[in-house]
Amino acid sequence: MHSLQDIDWSCWQGQDIATLTFIVQRGQILLIRKKRGLGAGKINGPGGRLEPGETPLQCAIREVREELCITPGNLQFYGESLFQFVDGYSIHVHTYMAEEFTGTPQETDEAIPLWFALDQIPYSEMWADDILWLPEMLKGNHFKGRYLFDGDRMLDHHLDIGKKKF
Repeated sequence: MHSLQDIDWSCWQGQDIATLTFIVQRGQILLIRKKRGLGAGKINGPGGRLEPGETPLQCAIREVREELCITPGNLQFYGESLFQFVDGYSIHVHTYMAEEFTGTPQETDEAIPLWFALDQIPYSEMWADDILWLPEMLKGNHFKGRYLFDGDRMLDHHLDIGKKKF
């Protein structure tokens, strides 16, 4: 597997379904430094895998609560990312954004909260795909991306951007 063309996307399904959530307020974005699991050490939005019987929206809220001890309000769905790894692992990520939350972000066993100005997002410490779709989401655009990774190195990608949900 070296390119997206090597994958039959018509029947592709992620082994795991997960969420990412980004809270944006007053020109800043709340990110985390992940302490364990997939992407440990990287900066990202809070998120994780769906539990049985959970919807992506329920998962997004639960994961933000678990990782940052806050509850996001009025979550809006912005996009999907389909990740295939050359080792066979695959994950389908639903991405949300919120402008409000209750509580105070706190460090947990899973994450360290970090606020960044929107023009100072540390893309060099994030997954390689983030620089492609995150700026679009911050402009209010919806997206659907397909990505091929070898470990944390992106080999290929395709991204669709639009004003409406895909």
